Amino acid sequence: MTVHARPLRIAIISYYLPSTSKQGIGYQVHELATELAVRGHEVTVLSDCPPVADALYGHRHVHIAGSLRTFRFALALRKIDLSAYDVLHAWGDDYWLWRRRVPRHVRTLAGSCFEEALTIKGVKEKLRMVMLGFSEMLASLVADRTVVISPATRRWYPWVRDVIPCGADVRRFRPEPVRRADHPVVLFVGYWYGRKRGAELARQFQESVLSRCPDAELWMVVRDAPADPGPGVRVLGRLSDEDMVRVFQEAWVFCLPSDYEGFGIPYVEAMASGLPVVATPNPGAMFVTDRGRTAVVTELDGIGRELAEVLLDGERCAALAALARERVEEFTLESVVDRYESLYREWN
Repeated sequence: MTVHARPLRIAIISYYLPSTSKQGIGYQVHELATELAVRGHEVTVLSDCPPVADALYGHRHVHIAGSLRTFRFALALRKIDLSAYDVLHAWGDDYWLWRRRVPRHVRTLAGSCFEEALTIKGVKEKLRMVMLGFSEMLASLVADRTVVISPATRRWYPWVRDVIPCGADVRRFRPEPVRRADHPVVLFVGYWYGRKRGAELARQFQESVLSRCPDAELWMVVRDAPADPGPGVRVLGRLSDEDMVRVFQEAWVFCLPSDYEGFGIPYVEAMASGLPVVATPNPGAMFVTDRGRTAVVTELDGIGRELAEVLLDGERCAALAALARERVEEFTLESVVDRYESLYREWN
């Protein structure tokens, strides 16, 4: 950790926070703000979500109701006086802030809405993603410094040079062999419906895994699953931070067959917890797993088959877990915050 004489006053913009949202951006902002506060900085998060219980950082509630909330949230930010801060770090919705309001304005592009528009279902949702993609372009030009969370995002924003990945707190997410479940467990974190493809994972688990591993379970950290998800599936709902760490330590394998991830924090949390990962080849998974070197990356129709193979092959499981632990050193929360602190200090 780099020590500086004067703490900074940092305003972080994030429409999402884990107090009410399931979006990965909100969880990453919460972790980043917490680590910055631990390091002595004065941090305030401006969000449409209410404050996170017992957070170590400050919170300003920018409440928006009705339709087009994210666009109206961005407009509301324009009316807020940010002159008391040294740094503005936006994780979205800063595209109207083109006039200098703080000494340093940093923008993080957490993936590309243009890329997500290629896979999302429905004309209305595709149009919304394209509009958000143009807002990302504008935001990248408004900020003093823009970073992306994975190299693949630069396909859409080639003028952005800096890549700073998301980070996981490996002080919490770490292997605990004594907690490992006494039967095979596959862990999934995401949504039953939509791009995370939880429903398809459950179907393949029941068809391809249970036939070979009858005592296996699929644990799903989801809140949108049907009342009866089928045999072998255990729906965990929303978990506390402590319980999330625990289920990563209890599981045998982690699987997230998403059709799009800008990064994919759960991949990193699983790898840090010593789990082998099975994923589909989305941009985030390819980056986090070093193009599949440290995980099993397969097309969607092979997910069930690969899960069964990994669960039944102890040596392969251990080898993948070792590679994952090595790779995750690139994505520690401490190293990510070090790099952001350096950006914050690069005054114009």
